[in-house]
Amino acid sequence: MRSAQRSMCAGMLGLQAVVLFLVGVTLPSVTDVGAGAGIGIGLGLAVLCVVAAGLMRRRVGVALGWAVQVVSLVLGFVITVMFALGAVFLALYAGAYVLGGKIDRERAERTAAETA
Repeated sequence: MRSAQRSMCAGMLGLQAVVLFLVGVTLPSVTDVGAGAGIGIGLGLAVLCVVAAGLMRRRVGVALGWAVQVVSLVLGFVITVMFALGAVFLALYAGAYVLGGKIDRERAERTAAETA
């Protein structure tokens, strides 16, 4: 059976990949970051999100997902709005992690009760 926790976390990272790419595209127009560097930052972070989502079956994927959340918050020092967006995605990722884990535990308990 698929893990709800991993599926939910991967979904959040997929959404975050789009947002981080778009943030990278807008960086040159609102900061002193050059166009190539802005797109590189956005594309790099988006790829990191996709890789983390793809590795979600392993512990490294979950850890990489948490690292993406930290990097999103730190990006707030470059573009201030990322403090808010980073906090929102951190809360969504944490919620997916906690609630997905709860769903997985309840599924396991139900399965154990049905087989007993």
